[in-house]
Parts: sequence; C-alpha cells; structure tokens
Amino acid sequence: MPLAKPLVLGNWKMNGLRAEGLALTANLIERTPPGERAGTLAICPPATLLEPIGALLAGRVMLLGGQDCAAASHGAYTGDISAPMLADAGCRLVIVGHSERRHGHGESDKVVQAKAAAGHAAGLIVVLCVGETEAERSAGATIDVLDRQLEGSVPPGASAENLVIAYEPVWAIGTGRTASIEDIAAAHGHLRRRVGALVKGGDQALLLYGGSVKADNAGAIMAVPDVDGVLVGGASLDADQFDAIYSAGQGAA
Repeated sequence: MPLAKPLVLGNWKMNGLRAEGLALTANLIERTPPGERAGTLAICPPATLLEPIGALLAGRVMLLGGQDCAAASHGAYTGDISAPMLADAGCRLVIVGHSERRHGHGESDKVVQAKAAAGHAAGLIVVLCVGETEAERSAGATIDVLDRQLEGSVPPGASAENLVIAYEPVWAIGTGRTASIEDIAAAHGHLRRRVGALVKGGDQALLLYGGSVKADNAGAIMAVPDVDGVLVGGASLDADQFDAIYSAGQGAA
C-alpha cells in the first residue's frame, strides 16, 4: 500500500549543520506523537545529517529521506551518494529529478530514470519531481513537459507502492509564487490520468504539490482533488511552519 496521505515531505536542501539539524528534528518529534494525526510526515536533510538524524528517528513515525542518489550502487563516483548508502543510513525515501538537479546540474530524463531505478533497487520509495519552467508555461507547454518527464523518468517496474510524483512548477520554487488552485487542479488531474496509465496501480499513487508551500496556503492546496500532500522547501526549516503545514493537511486526509 502507498504511504498514508496526506504526505508532508520537507526538503531541507543544502541547509543545516549538525546542532541545528538535530534540534529541529527533536522539535518536530515532540510535536508528532504517534497516532495523533493522520498521514505521513517525512524530512530530507543534507547527506551529512542523515546518520545522526536517522538515529533520532529510529522507531518513530516520522520518516527519513535523501535529497538525491547516484544511478550506480557503488564505485568510483567521487562526491556521489548511492541509494544503498541512503537505506543504510535509515532512509525510506529519496527525491530524484528535482528541478535544481534537472536544470542546475543538467540531469536528463534518462539520468533521472536511472536514479529512480537505483532507488527502487535499494528498497526506497522514490519521490519523482516533474514541472515546467516559466517559459514553458508561457508557451502553453505545461502538459507536454509533464508527459515527457513522466514517460522519460518513470522506471520500469514502478508501482503505487514505491513511486510518489511531485509536481513542482519550476517558476514557483523558492520564489514566493504559488500556482493558482485552478492550475494545480489541472496539472494534478492530468498527472493522475497519466500515472494511472504508466504505473501499476497508478490511480492510487500519491501526487504531491511543491512550490512555495507555506502554512497559510497548504490547507487550500491539499484540499484540491488529486493532491495527496506537499513537498515543502524553505518552510520545512521552521518547526512552527512545518508543523502548521502538517496540521493543515488533516482535513484532506
């Protein structure tokens, strides 16, 4: 079965040293006693913090994830981190295909697909990011971009149990701009149909929205049909904000 919804996933990106990362995690643990709220809460800290934070989360309801993984399981890949390494550190999930990887590091759909396959081979749930740039949106190409990224990035053998799709319009990430409710509904409705056709049991796969998600807009976003949770960037570094986002999703559970 897929993870319980709503899935609220925090991507810390390249933020946090050991002391502040552990303090933030401990704060979140205190706010999320088992059984009190529905859904799934997860965080993706920087790789340097996975081991100590994984130790804090062991046996707890909050899940740990990696921000990226290599396509290879091991070898001469200086600076990379493999999916088996993430699993060994206690991760249950890994993000692949984030726009900061696709556009900042030039990762193609083929590269993203190989990383997703590596995540699955290591037993991780893959959170696959897709989304259009502002230029693509202005050109009316959003749906074409989503189709291309899905078809090129979803690995063979993916299922609703091991794949989550995150729609993150590139122009909304870290800008303070959020897609309109109508735009989110249209994109997620299309993704539901396409994922349903591409993936085994895809009509049950979780679909997340990401892009300047905050406490004051999370409830409205998660109330949109086919939005099963959110991928949160900067707001996940603030315990009050992140906890409020998690709480905002309870009505959509």
